[in-house]
Amino acid sequence: MAQYELLLPKMGESVAEATVIKWVKQPGDAIELDDTILEIATDKVDSEVPSPVAGKLVKQLFQENDVAQVGDVIAIIETEGGDHSPVEKPVAETPHTEEKVETIPGIEQLPSENKKTAATDFSSSERFYSPLVKSIAAQENISLSELDAVQGSGVDGRLTKDDLLAYIANKNDGSIIKTQTVILTPPPPVETASESKPNVQQASQPAVASKPSTTSVSGGDEIIEMDRMRKLIADHMVMSKATSPHVTSFVEADVTNMVLWRNKVKNSFEKRENEKITFTPIFVEAVAKAIKDFPMINVSVNGTQIIKKSNINIGMAAALPTGNLIVPVIRNADQLNLLGLTRAVNDLATRARNSKLKPDETQGGTFTLTNVGSFGNVMGTPIINQPQVAILAVGAIKKKPAVLETEHGDVIAIRHMMFLSLSYDHRVVDGSLGGMFVRRVADYLESWDLNREI
Repeated sequence: MAQYELLLPKMGESVAEATVIKWVKQPGDAIELDDTILEIATDKVDSEVPSPVAGKLVKQLFQENDVAQVGDVIAIIETEGGDHSPVEKPVAETPHTEEKVETIPGIEQLPSENKKTAATDFSSSERFYSPLVKSIAAQENISLSELDAVQGSGVDGRLTKDDLLAYIANKNDGSIIKTQTVILTPPPPVETASESKPNVQQASQPAVASKPSTTSVSGGDEIIEMDRMRKLIADHMVMSKATSPHVTSFVEADVTNMVLWRNKVKNSFEKRENEKITFTPIFVEAVAKAIKDFPMINVSVNGTQIIKKSNINIGMAAALPTGNLIVPVIRNADQLNLLGLTRAVNDLATRARNSKLKPDETQGGTFTLTNVGSFGNVMGTPIINQPQVAILAVGAIKKKPAVLETEHGDVIAIRHMMFLSLSYDHRVVDGSLGGMFVRRVADYLESWDLNREI
């Protein structure tokens, strides 16, 4: 018999840890090759960890709701034969990790004797902090309560390294001002961050003021606790509305040629490529073209800085069987042809429904598309997916009478019509840019070539 250490697998370059949400196998259970051992969660993505060996589960090293780092030993599997080397250390022994101090540009490095500070218990916070953010906070003696108050610009309001560095820089500036005041006048009362420097107030305010509301419950009401994903979505939506002043512009588009073209090619396309072509890849292509025409819609905001994105990574909102939403990202969508977009859309949608997405596949989006028409809705006012500045909703395609201009005069004809609605961040996108962008998307859809080859 040999013992095999099951490690928490690497799930993407930007993912350092995951939460154990369910053990599928229990100690003593027999395990076949590729059997699912446990389910883990990272950000919005739930994943299954399969077994690379057959054998028997001996021990679970993490409990449900525990957080494990990538590369940690999470379970011990007993295998038959000597194909796998035995465990080199006792199961209960904690692997030693050499501490590496990273030099962060913009932060004055403390002398080595001053770097040792009391360890902060981050487990008492409901907010996620990356190991690098924790390291910076420890170096700068920032308490957990102070860290929780700093507004984050990352996914779901996460605090990024840049957010923390900006906060520390502002805090240090405020300290210099106070020191100069002490020399000239008697020591003033302890100042709050808002008194010492106005722009620190913005950085130190929580993303959303948490104020419990009172709701009456009658005897026949059912109380349903939000699941983990619904809590994340709720927090992200509230944060987005608090962060960005939302404006929505609408355009109605005549997509008759697009509909007729798809009806003409869908059967032969599926036989040839073994892929179903929906309207979604067509919408993604039009959005990518419009972004190239109006690149300032493909930006994010960092304080008073506008970050113009070099890549066009389009997220597509996908409904899950649970009723929740997830937004997988099509990277470099402008570099894919319609066939490539069709394959990417179908692959991401299928794996999203089956909880097979990798964490990196829901990150790095620069613009989001949501198809409210799939639910029969003609239009919507979607909430911006932070830290992006715009999101496009496409409504249901309806046959309607419309006026057509011909060389013989105006006529009324039955046309396939749909609404496009663009919600955008009015801090950096004005009505002219937002309106021209959504109009350009509609233009690409309306000018569809009926004889296009794919």
